[in-house]
Amino acid sequence: MDTTAHFETLELHAGGPVGQLWLNRPERLNALSTQTLDELAAAARWFDGQPEVRVVVVGGRGRAFSAGADLAGFPAVGDPGARDAADAGRRMADALEAMHALTIARVQGWCVGGGLVLAAACDLRVAAGSARFSIPEVDLGIPLAWGGIERLVREIGPALTKELVITCREFGPDEAQAAGFLNRVVDETALDDTVMELAHSIARKARIPVAATKRHTNAVSAQMVGTERAWVDADSLLAALNDPECAEARQAYVKARQRRG
Repeated sequence: MDTTAHFETLELHAGGPVGQLWLNRPERLNALSTQTLDELAAAARWFDGQPEVRVVVVGGRGRAFSAGADLAGFPAVGDPGARDAADAGRRMADALEAMHALTIARVQGWCVGGGLVLAAACDLRVAAGSARFSIPEVDLGIPLAWGGIERLVREIGPALTKELVITCREFGPDEAQAAGFLNRVVDETALDDTVMELAHSIARKARIPVAATKRHTNAVSAQMVGTERAWVDADSLLAALNDPECAEARQAYVKARQRRG
């Protein structure tokens, strides 16, 4: 029997060993609003309450996995809820990473900034060959927050993390796979079949050793590159949002994007 949870910006399905979590703001390229971040954290807890689910596929409806943080709906600096909103992405990533089920990010189209952090919080990642990645935060005059630095260092190493975050350059799935960020890159027409085949192959395995492998690996990586200090990312983000030079950088970035159409 299919079980569906109701969220405003997400679609959740649990009807057997493989569940599905869809970002469902296609008109906004699945930009991550504060509401969406809070709902993602709640969705992780919801799946933990579905004992039959062993694997959860995380994807985005429409043309993109996620265009990243939705700064348009972010509270103004000085608002009482500003810091809580700035910390919502970290809470989301921590909740997804701690899920009982193994998670697989299904990436198509753009995977940008906070969307890349969301993918990094998943256990495995499969992307279409046409996918594109970027981390534009520095050009936007803000630091990469939400525990993104720690997760990227863990997955691809410090040197490449510095380059990709500071230069803000776009990169493709082949480079992402070579760096260790992606498990598989497939033709876009084969993406769904590949992801579901992988999900079901894992779901058929005995639960205890799969769960033990996930938690053991996470524990070892936490000793090398822990995410505990990411709690202060919200303060760095708020400081950048309140800085005049950073504000100029954001305005220049938006104008440049508008000129490109």
